[in-house]
Amino acid sequence: MKLLLVGATGLVGREVLRLALADARVSQVVAPVRKPLPGHPKLDAPLVDFDRLPPDAPWWQMDAVICTLGTTMKQAGTRQLFRRVDHDYPLAVARLALAAGTRAYVLNSAAGANAGSRIFYNRVKGELERDLEQLGFMSLTCVRPGLIGGERDEARAGEGAALRLLRVLGPVLPRRWRINPAPRIAAALLEAALAAAPGVHVVASEQLA
Repeated sequence: MKLLLVGATGLVGREVLRLALADARVSQVVAPVRKPLPGHPKLDAPLVDFDRLPPDAPWWQMDAVICTLGTTMKQAGTRQLFRRVDHDYPLAVARLALAAGTRAYVLNSAAGANAGSRIFYNRVKGELERDLEQLGFMSLTCVRPGLIGGERDEARAGEGAALRLLRVLGPVLPRRWRINPAPRIAAALLEAALAAAPGVHVVASEQLA
């Protein structure tokens, strides 16, 4: 399989990249990034501006896309910039890949994704899922983790305390409320891309605990 991975420098994206490069079923990984990645024989990491993606790049034509792009309100600064990263960029990637013949798209979404939600974060995630489904990929999988366990480059306010609490309470909590480790999310994303099962699929947070 030839895999296009967007968001390769984030917590989950790094895990997807690690797994994909080690997987014999994956022959090539193209990971468009804003800053260079360490070299690997199977990796092509072109430097791009996500506001000006090259429509004629040959690497849009792949077997599957895994998208782990995402930010936070704190990092984005405004709702408009948050929507650009968490909705517009993944959708732009999807359109270019689909136009080039890529048949499968796998999204790292979020538990609670709902286009009709009053919560801005959940609404943006849900709108992206809805808009991706309307594009008509042969295979679309939305993986919906809850609180993600792992070491981020930048701490998120309140997340550390929540993670510590859930680690203590994990054994007695329902599976849908437990921490979802980044490697497990990454494995689910990669397996969905490799399987490329026809239709629209959702992997819920309880399946990632």
